[in-house]
Amino acid sequence: MSYVAPQELAMKMIDSGESKVFMSTKDTLIRAYMAGAILALAAAFAVTITVSTGNHLIGSLLFPVGFCMLYLLGFDLLTGVFTLTPLALMAKRPGVTWDGVIRNWGLVFVGNFAGAMTTAVLIAITLTMGFSQEPNAVGHKLGVIGEMRTVGYEAAGMAGMLTLFVRAVMCNWMVSTGVVAAMMSTSVSGKVIAMWMPILVFFYLGFEHSIVNMFLFPSGLMMGGKFTFVDYLLWNEIPTVVGNLVGGLTFVGAMIYSTHYKTGPSRKPSYAAKSAVAAE
Repeated sequence: MSYVAPQELAMKMIDSGESKVFMSTKDTLIRAYMAGAILALAAAFAVTITVSTGNHLIGSLLFPVGFCMLYLLGFDLLTGVFTLTPLALMAKRPGVTWDGVIRNWGLVFVGNFAGAMTTAVLIAITLTMGFSQEPNAVGHKLGVIGEMRTVGYEAAGMAGMLTLFVRAVMCNWMVSTGVVAAMMSTSVSGKVIAMWMPILVFFYLGFEHSIVNMFLFPSGLMMGGKFTFVDYLLWNEIPTVVGNLVGGLTFVGAMIYSTHYKTGPSRKPSYAAKSAVAAE
């Protein structure tokens, strides 16, 4: 069968987290760079579709194509390693330490940011004829998104910060569900279907994803958005990273680990015990 049972899924998640902790610096950076670049391209694709059609749902329906591509190619997003690597620590895998987990997070962050920034520059060139013209409608939309989701939050004060944090938590609840959902199947079609559903939910609802934002906000600045890089860091990226960590680790990693890996004792008598009683 192509379906992987939850107990086996939990073990696969721990194995995956362990392998990422011990991955070489070179491989970690390359895989993170490509993941950030591909996801950024998918974000540009989705925004272009939304602007062209005037329908956010269509853009959201097609955005997961980038997420599926990068995970089928074995690349890594920060949101995914937030969920998987701590599980190897919780399962007390030999040699796995907090230093190793944090090293992985740092390398993946750097790689994702570099990849997303590369795509942001390339997309900005295409939207402005090599920075020789004013941004087109898609470029203008990127600038507006950047303003709404930085100074827009700042204008609401702590209520805005709370909203930003909660959107980041809920984002990685869905994105990490997509990451582990890919492990539920051994077929390409099964993996794609399982990933597509939660990623569609996160994107349509406008939740805050740290790697998508690594593209949206730098590109928004290049498109003339009325906010600063400091606004982006303080009123989006940093709180989003923290919220993504909380959402992925608590709602996905810890829940699956605690009920499918650390399974509670069953109250039902085992088949063997029933058979022994019947034999007597």
